[in-house]
Amino acid sequence: MKRRSSHHSEHSLKDAESAVPPSSPKPAPSGGLRALLLRSSGYSLYVLALLLVVYLLNQLDRYMLAVVARPSAQDIHFGDQGCLLNDTVSSTLEETNCSNCTDRTTCLSLVDAGGSAGCKWDYTGTGTQYDILAGPIFVLVYTVAGVPLGIAADVYNRKLLLCGCLLVWATCVVLTGLAEQYWQLAALRFGVGFGEAGCTPFATSLLADYFSPELRGTALGVYNWGIYFGYSLSYAVGNFITEADIMGMGWRWAYFVSGGPGIILSIVMLFTLREPPRSGVTASKDSPQASLVKKLPQVIRLFCRPSILLLSLGGAIRNAAGYVWSYNTETYFESIGQTPAQIGAYMSWIPMVSGSVGVLVGGFVSDRVVSRVGPHGRVWVIVASQLLAAPFVFCVLFLEPPWAYVCLIPTYIIGEMWIPITLAVLVELVPAEVRTTIVALYFFITTNIGGNMPLLVNPVKQAFKNAGHTEVEALRG
Repeated sequence: MKRRSSHHSEHSLKDAESAVPPSSPKPAPSGGLRALLLRSSGYSLYVLALLLVVYLLNQLDRYMLAVVARPSAQDIHFGDQGCLLNDTVSSTLEETNCSNCTDRTTCLSLVDAGGSAGCKWDYTGTGTQYDILAGPIFVLVYTVAGVPLGIAADVYNRKLLLCGCLLVWATCVVLTGLAEQYWQLAALRFGVGFGEAGCTPFATSLLADYFSPELRGTALGVYNWGIYFGYSLSYAVGNFITEADIMGMGWRWAYFVSGGPGIILSIVMLFTLREPPRSGVTASKDSPQASLVKKLPQVIRLFCRPSILLLSLGGAIRNAAGYVWSYNTETYFESIGQTPAQIGAYMSWIPMVSGSVGVLVGGFVSDRVVSRVGPHGRVWVIVASQLLAAPFVFCVLFLEPPWAYVCLIPTYIIGEMWIPITLAVLVELVPAEVRTTIVALYFFITTNIGGNMPLLVNPVKQAFKNAGHTEVEALRG
């Protein structure tokens, strides 16, 4: 069937259609999650569930740093110091009364009407040392390691590589709970980044071989539930486990609880996950090393196409916003007077429920659009979702709780639709034999640009404060 022509948007993608292996006639419209459940084998769904849990642990372990930043900084002594609400005494002062103080003397002199010293001078869990842990130490190894791992996965067994990566990062997370010095946190964060580098490239490639093209967007949407389940769970585990202060170890048990399951899951996957045949790939008599050499020019040629470069640039910009928000959510809500318990009560479910709905709807809608107008239709869904989400992002930052939390719901539902759609576009633009490598290169670009943006938060915040703005206004800026 002849595809409808479109305007310049099609020109940016049509060169990629030659990279897609010849397929059967246009599939019937997808039915979203229902079609995924009815038209997939039981084992394929088991694989999807396994990889969903892997991605959940990936995000849980990654963002635990952001949730327990303050108690870990106060224990190990790193990052900036500032005026904080003294939660060890009963006082009528609020967090905002303390956070506007800029020096130790003024901070400690603040008392409430009853004469109680309601503020303390302590480590805040922010600053350059924290931003380095959140950004470069993790991001650089995550992206640099991702490329060779992706290339290896296009030649070697993806299941074994994924199991090994999961074991590495989960072990590093558990050991983080034993860290006593900043350099130990940094070294273990480096290890987490190396292990997590292989997760999505391997998983995306496996799912592309387990699910047909008409179900692929929905399958990737379900897989990306892991982002929101893991991110939300980091608030539940990080805040409530720390508050429980098990064996007097506070935040350390949050790392034990989040890292332990990954070690167990790596063993389960080793014995139950099967490496599928690579779709659209013919058997080769070349050695793995020879295959790598032959594929490199093809990978470079494909990635230099405008369609893939523009997709990577757009993903990098959107990723930057996500990283900045994710690593500073706890700090922002604390600055407007929210306690860790209040933050955990909302953030332990809002990203999980809303984000999961968003990626599932995104995958379903894009699959339906593709069945009507062709592959370029997914791009229009991405653009529309980001424009519709923008007003709700503004409301999150300028409304007071609980309305700020309420506005997070449509923000996640609409704004997070882009993730599975972008991955679906990417895997459809390239042939199967280099799919994992291309996905790894995509994450190299998007994560290097977006993942290092948290480094700008502290200098930008200080610039706003130097201009006379309050702590809250500076964070919003």
